[in-house]
Amino acid sequence: MKIAVVGATGMVGTVMLRVLEERNLPITELIPVASEKSAGKKLTFKGKEYTIVTLEEAVALKPHIALFSAGGETSLQWAPKFAAVGTKVIDNSSAWRMDVDKKLVVPEINGDVLTKDDYIIANPNCSTIQLVMALAPLHQKYQMKRVVISTYQSVSGTGVKAVQQLANEEAGIDGEMAYHYKIGRNAIPQCDVFLENGYTKEEMKLVKEPKKILRDDSFSVTATAVRIPTAGGHSEAVNVQFTHDFDLDEVRQILSETPGIVVQDDLANHIYPMPITANDKDEVFVGRIRRDESQENTLNLWIVADNLRKGAATNTIQIAEYLIAHNLV
Repeated sequence: MKIAVVGATGMVGTVMLRVLEERNLPITELIPVASEKSAGKKLTFKGKEYTIVTLEEAVALKPHIALFSAGGETSLQWAPKFAAVGTKVIDNSSAWRMDVDKKLVVPEINGDVLTKDDYIIANPNCSTIQLVMALAPLHQKYQMKRVVISTYQSVSGTGVKAVQQLANEEAGIDGEMAYHYKIGRNAIPQCDVFLENGYTKEEMKLVKEPKKILRDDSFSVTATAVRIPTAGGHSEAVNVQFTHDFDLDEVRQILSETPGIVVQDDLANHIYPMPITANDKDEVFVGRIRRDESQENTLNLWIVADNLRKGAATNTIQIAEYLIAHNLV
């Protein structure tokens, strides 16, 4: 089992390698891939030293699976080249997500859509993954009508430059700016670029991707995505109206029994999800579970996850695990 990690030196690629070390994929050969300037450099994986190769060299090695986290342009150009030599590509960029011929997968929810014929598989947006993990079992039981999402997203979702900007601000250092404004002691109501409709690309991902993953466009979604000065972990305040009424204890039970979900909802002891406690964990944490008293059949949830792990690296690797477990490689 030859596995390539494309973008191995980047923020998500580094986490992918760490998650691969923690999990038991039957890797016989690791192929770390990065840009020309990183080619030839060394990295250590499970105590062994590996040489970073270029994309061209990696294609020639014909890996069984390639985990991509090198940006949309790289994915559009190189994913088809890997697929052409029989490699299963799992792509973490937005390049293929809404392509009608490509599957958009969160394994716990819709892994069953995958077949041997899928050579380019899309990993959803980080904020989408944690959202659908919590909503999928509730949708199955109560049937969603409308979802309103407000996100509080970590600077790590922007990348290394943004993490450095926050660190510089905290240290009182003038440095390169990833954002138009300071992020420390601030909240910026813009994640990604603005579109013609006044929403950002990030907000429209939250509108479109859940429908594809859940294979259902009967519900409506609207979103506001906000960047906040946390170093890791995305949070979401979610208001969801259902067709059918619900019992709060049953909601908590359904979520507690859902693989990959941890319910933290003990208000008497001030226990609720926070980015600081979700950091470096693979689960999606749900709390502040309460009825919206202004509207019937409507629920409020607070959802938190590590955006670099379950929101990116871990979900990508779980797709690989699913392919291997179901003999789809």
